[in-house]
Amino acid sequence: MLNIVNTEQAQAWNGYEGDHWARHQDRWDAVNEGLNSPLLDAASPGGNDRVLDIGCGAGQTTRLAARRASGGHALGVDLSAPMLARARATARQEGIANVSFEQGDAQVHALAPAAYDVAISRYGVLFFADPVAGFANIGRALRPGGRAAFICGAYPEANEWLQAFAELRDLLPIGGFGKPGGPGMFALADADKTREILSAAGFEHIGTTHVEAYGTWGRDAADAASFLLDSGPGRHLTGQVTPEIRDRAHHRLTELLRPHEQAGTLRLRSAALLVTAVRG
Repeated sequence: MLNIVNTEQAQAWNGYEGDHWARHQDRWDAVNEGLNSPLLDAASPGGNDRVLDIGCGAGQTTRLAARRASGGHALGVDLSAPMLARARATARQEGIANVSFEQGDAQVHALAPAAYDVAISRYGVLFFADPVAGFANIGRALRPGGRAAFICGAYPEANEWLQAFAELRDLLPIGGFGKPGGPGMFALADADKTREILSAAGFEHIGTTHVEAYGTWGRDAADAASFLLDSGPGRHLTGQVTPEIRDRAHHRLTELLRPHEQAGTLRLRSAALLVTAVRG
């Protein structure tokens, strides 16, 4: 039996949201591709390092870390069974032997104590009901002096996909979507609060840096609009309106995204907080 305290997140990531990410792994990886190097350069896995990837999803960052730590091992932990199945299949296809995946709620998952040199996460530490408990559990899995690097959502106004969504407020029940606070993409957007949480969890030498990167969201504006509205958040919003309103939202979102088309792709800027820390 899995030990899970974040039950709503478990339901979401083992339901439509997790299925969508698993089916569209390549697209989501393209969306976030620009954040991989800042994350891994900050974490600096290498040699014989043992790497722990929290909220690893379909495993791209786990595999990248495993390639850098070619003499070590990378473990990816995630709540989502569909995404982990995709992660394992892709690792086999790519022939990466020094990687493994476990299903679990990282806030309470039984991680081996002091077993890892490095902990990383790309948007995977944002859904803890109790962030201090979650990061404390991660910290216990790191050896003393072990390092951590996390990518977290920041500056909602600098995320171009979110700003396009905001222009649909008169059509969709957006409400507080994209606002900092509570589990979600912008749970750790406040750098000062994030440093307090990590300090309370036993981390030291905590640093926060804002990074921006462009990612590919689709072939063109219409394709990207469909992808956004079919994702978990988009589907949640459009499921509350009539098909006619949904079509109007798709049309307007397409027009809003059209200026971002370039050379057969549509690219949007994402803003993130890169958090680094050391286990005390």
